[in-house]
Amino acid sequence: MAIIEAFLLGVCSLPHPNDLAEKRTWFPASFGTVDFDTVVFQRSQIMLYAIEEINKDQGLLPNVTLGYRVYDNCINLQVAMRAAATLIGGMDEVSDYDCEGLPHVVAVVGDPISTHSIAISRTLGLFGMPLLIQQVSYCSTCACLSNKLEFPTFFRTVPSDAFLVKVMAEIIKHYKWTWVGIISSDDEYGLFTLRTLEEEVKKFGCIAFSKALNVNDKEKMSYLINIIRQSTATVIVVFLQKMDAAVFVDEVSHHNITGKQWIASDSWSPFPVFASNEKFGSFGGTIGVAARRGMIPGLETFLFQIHPHFDPENNLKRLFWEAMFDCKFLENDVLSNVSAMEGRPICSGSENISKTKTAYSDVSDLRASYNVYKAVYAVAHALHNLMSCETGKGPFENQTCANIKTVQPWQLLHYLKKVNFTNKQGERVAFDVNGDALAIFDIVNWQQSADGIVFSKTIGIFDESALPGQELSLNEENIFWNFKPQKVPTSVCSQSCQPGTRKASRKGEPLCCFDCVPCADGEISSENDSLVCIKCPPDFWSNQRRNQCVPKEVEFLSYEDAMGITLAATALSGVGLSLGVLAIFIRARNTPVVKANNSELSFLLLVSLTLCFLCALCFIGLPSPLTCSLRHVMFGISFVLCISCILVKTIVVMMAFKTKLPGDNMMKWFGTSQQRGTVFFFTLVQSLICLVWLITSPPGPVKNLKYQNIKIIYECDVGTVIGFSCLLGYIGLLACVSFLLAFLVRNLPDTFNEAKFITFSMLIFCAVWITFIPAYISSPGKYTVAVEIFAILASSFGLLFAIFAPKCYIILFKPEQNTKKALMGRNTKKKF
Repeated sequence: MAIIEAFLLGVCSLPHPNDLAEKRTWFPASFGTVDFDTVVFQRSQIMLYAIEEINKDQGLLPNVTLGYRVYDNCINLQVAMRAAATLIGGMDEVSDYDCEGLPHVVAVVGDPISTHSIAISRTLGLFGMPLLIQQVSYCSTCACLSNKLEFPTFFRTVPSDAFLVKVMAEIIKHYKWTWVGIISSDDEYGLFTLRTLEEEVKKFGCIAFSKALNVNDKEKMSYLINIIRQSTATVIVVFLQKMDAAVFVDEVSHHNITGKQWIASDSWSPFPVFASNEKFGSFGGTIGVAARRGMIPGLETFLFQIHPHFDPENNLKRLFWEAMFDCKFLENDVLSNVSAMEGRPICSGSENISKTKTAYSDVSDLRASYNVYKAVYAVAHALHNLMSCETGKGPFENQTCANIKTVQPWQLLHYLKKVNFTNKQGERVAFDVNGDALAIFDIVNWQQSADGIVFSKTIGIFDESALPGQELSLNEENIFWNFKPQKVPTSVCSQSCQPGTRKASRKGEPLCCFDCVPCADGEISSENDSLVCIKCPPDFWSNQRRNQCVPKEVEFLSYEDAMGITLAATALSGVGLSLGVLAIFIRARNTPVVKANNSELSFLLLVSLTLCFLCALCFIGLPSPLTCSLRHVMFGISFVLCISCILVKTIVVMMAFKTKLPGDNMMKWFGTSQQRGTVFFFTLVQSLICLVWLITSPPGPVKNLKYQNIKIIYECDVGTVIGFSCLLGYIGLLACVSFLLAFLVRNLPDTFNEAKFITFSMLIFCAVWITFIPAYISSPGKYTVAVEIFAILASSFGLLFAIFAPKCYIILFKPEQNTKKALMGRNTKKKF
């Protein structure tokens, strides 16, 4: 018996590449021929070879002979539709195999063009035909054909464009090309693929332009050429059929457009001959996605067995022979072909084809042709499985099996869906739920040999079945980049934003077009193309390049900087002066000057001044809980002790010189014990204030982050403002009382009157601390502490010099005045 397979191919409409060098635009004939494509003709011979192999194989379809019909669609939709209708209608006779009767067609290997496959399926669908015949295409890649609701009987041995688009998107993503142009054919196949690729690219990049091209429209072609020339996109993806791609390549080369990286679809990537000669400058280095290459043992020998014959129903072999040897047969209508034969020899039919080296005999790079081979075997295995059905275990109603002699296409459909075998080449052949082949592609690169021949080199592979993230594998060393220097090109709308900047989109432009804005102070971006700048933690600040957070500089008044050293030296000098004055007073304690000024209070005052100078040292250095508490306690107590001594001395002076009657001795009520008790009481009050302060809310070290962004001001927090205010307020109260009392008795007539010196010292003290308040508030960072230390030192030095300098002067330099007689002298004319 014979089961007929139909084969649709296109061999007649593609211009020869040499013809394209002389004419840039052409119009395919409606039904006639322009040139004979030997590569496509090779596919029909591979089908015949596969059928012969199957018919000789006793293990596959034993006792069944496969037959075939071959139709040339001439790359023309009308011709393809007519051929499909002829197949379905059974209008032609069976060729090559003489079988009894006329078996019906159960499968079509073809059509090679997606647009044709779509049209044929839809047209036949109007008559309920899709369930009558299976289509197994070897070239139709449109993803739309995976829709089983619309195309239930369509299968293919070439992966869908859905995978092809994914491969292209993965290549583009691999090289970080984010600014891409897309060109497709102006038909349903091209537009569908264009939209699909746009969606994939927009996941990680942007579309510079996307245009559908009709190569026969000169105006649109010219418009597209201008877009390509002006576009900043370096990478351009081209989805065109082989014949359209040939015209497009010629047109781009004619306008000398260079500096573009072309990504070719599988329909034209296996044909590097398009970039021959001067076109290599424009299309050299093209990266293409091609069907997986396969090897068919024994095919070359079979191809050389062809011989022309003059069957009026089949003239393909004769046309092939004429194209192969550039000759002409005279058997048919000699007179009408005389003019066409000028300059061409007469074909004898005995030419030696085995000595020719053409694309027809080249079996080293079988891609679409290899898919033809797999398509024939897929149908054969489906028929074999159908024939091997066990009675009573069938997949159809009542578990019945199909009869191979009366097989119906819908029965074959069931088995075709389940085809799964490994061919002689070791490759698995199967269809997924959408009728698509397993997605595996070769990545090819157009390169030029030393002798100038352009060839397609496999540089990688895409295998959908690989582990996630490992589907795309490229051999980078084997890739030729047609750029100077020889390196991977870039294709971006805007250059990548470096760390330290963020992307700011441009109004009205794609997301890939942006400006790089430096991060603000205190913010960083550590990666390329950051969308936002990240704010540094509170204790950190951005470095100068804004790409890293670095610890903020900690600022405090230390013993290592010049200001700290100066203030510490000044405080120590004050301590030395106070101790020196104390030593002088101790040595001269029995002299009238010391005795007349209440030597005990003077000694205590000098000790308190020494403590005042020493407390300034607590304000220098790294703040700690101990130093923060100690500095304020020492400051408060030492200054209260100091002011208390001055206040008591003032009271003593006032009481001593306000006594009017000889017997009126007021000093007995304010003797030494009372003076000591008064000083102790005043100091105890301050001590209690400090104690309550330390218990309720003690001072402690804090990091001030608010005053300066780039620095951490390490300072002592007062804990509670009320406690600090009470401490300062109490000192201020005692100072004001001392100043007031001293001012009232400043004009007492005696030489040893100390009131005027106390008044002057208190005036200095109050002036210093009144000035301190605004200076303290307005000083930044460590200068705040420096101002406080300066106020302590200035007020302490003021008290020391105002009260003790005159006495030391008399003791050291005017000893003649250090007598009771001299001190008892009166000078009522002196005024303060």
